[in-house]
Amino acid sequence: MSSRHRVSAALVGLLVLVVGGALGRHALSAPPVDDQPSVVASAAGLPVRALSQLPPQAAQVWQLIQHGGPFPYRQDGVVFGNRERRLPLRQSGFYREYTVPTPGEHGRGPRRLITGGAAELYYTGDHYVSFVAVDPKR
Repeated sequence: MSSRHRVSAALVGLLVLVVGGALGRHALSAPPVDDQPSVVASAAGLPVRALSQLPPQAAQVWQLIQHGGPFPYRQDGVVFGNRERRLPLRQSGFYREYTVPTPGEHGRGPRRLITGGAAELYYTGDHYVSFVAVDPKR
């Protein structure tokens, strides 16, 4: 194979990776689909997703939360203010947010896990535009 063909093949491969990564990132951050059989309504009126249905990085962050870290971003564990009021209204300081890394994203990206007290867990893949309640046991 000539060097010209190798360069062309490498460029095609790179293009496939870039396009595939962009499509995958869009699919992972899309809001939940209401007609999926594994989605049920939570008490807060939000759809419920099994942790296993979220991007694999969410399960990794959940493990870090359960073990108290260490967290990769200094903002992890800070109070989430719920200014958008998309989660149930609670007293100030009730919610904490943690970054769910997005492959290929520079910086923190749009994905977060939000904890509330000892029993509430939420996920947003679009930087607080939409949320799902998370069942960490599934």
